[in-house]
Amino acid sequence: MFTIMIIKLEPRVSTAPTVQEILTKYGCIIHTRLGLHEATKTSCSNSGLIVLNLMNDEKEEINKLKEELENLKGITIKLVEV
Repeated sequence: MFTIMIIKLEPRVSTAPTVQEILTKYGCIIHTRLGLHEATKTSCSNSGLIVLNLMNDEKEEINKLKEELENLKGITIKLVEV
């Protein structure tokens, strides 16, 4: 089984530093992290996605991570177990 957390940041530029601090705090339960946003030579999107593959056996830590992120303005979280 995989535990995947999808985080939408909007506005990305102002929320990203705080999100980064939180992700660093919970870094030991993150197997894989992928960050996505649209970027061209002339513009950079103000919304972004972060996809995390999390350790399945750390439910309590996953819930703490989710709660901390949900307390931030401009953050949307989806947790998927497959």
